[in-house]
Amino acid sequence: MFIGHYGPALAAKAAVKTVPLWVLFVAAQWVDFLWAAFVIAGVEKARIVENFIGVTPLDLYYMPYTHGLPSAVLLSLAMGGVVALAFKGDRVAVVLAVAAVAFSHWLLDLIVHAPDLALVFDQMKVGFGLWAYPYISVPVEIALVLGGVWLYDRAVPSPRRAGTIALWGLGFAMAALQVQNSFFNEHPKDPAAFAMLSLTGYTALAVLAAGVDYLRRPRT
Repeated sequence: MFIGHYGPALAAKAAVKTVPLWVLFVAAQWVDFLWAAFVIAGVEKARIVENFIGVTPLDLYYMPYTHGLPSAVLLSLAMGGVVALAFKGDRVAVVLAVAAVAFSHWLLDLIVHAPDLALVFDQMKVGFGLWAYPYISVPVEIALVLGGVWLYDRAVPSPRRAGTIALWGLGFAMAALQVQNSFFNEHPKDPAAFAMLSLTGYTALAVLAAGVDYLRRPRT
């Protein structure tokens, strides 16, 4: 899953208003930030196989440190704890909300991935394979993002019109990016290049989320 991961991040902003949206965006892709770094370093492994499952070329055959179930739980709790220490607010609520956003990554991957998510280190791999049906999986991802935008905008209305426009603009831009990436994009032929492109995309979206936060800040 790609942009669908950001749906829970947007929805969580309604529960933990003191946590910046860009931080929640990082939490949503936290395990993939690490995955990309580990693939580049050769710690985790992937293969590029054209149309491996649906329109997705990634054969993620070895990623126990980031996408194994025990690792995902521990990494999610660690992210929640770090964010709770860094930002004001009810620390328990922040830990729970941010950890839930981070762990939602594994749960959403479970829906779309081929069986490559390990329940025990690199064993007992699961995945429901919705990526094999892109005309279903892509609308699901778009619905998750736009649903998250709607929840955030409804729960935390922007005091500025520019903030509302920026939020919805980001949501629709992400939807367009998902369509382009799924149906019209030529993917890198090398796993490390794919991982680097992923890191660039995740970072760019976090920066854009920071811009949305800036435009939605309270009037002074």
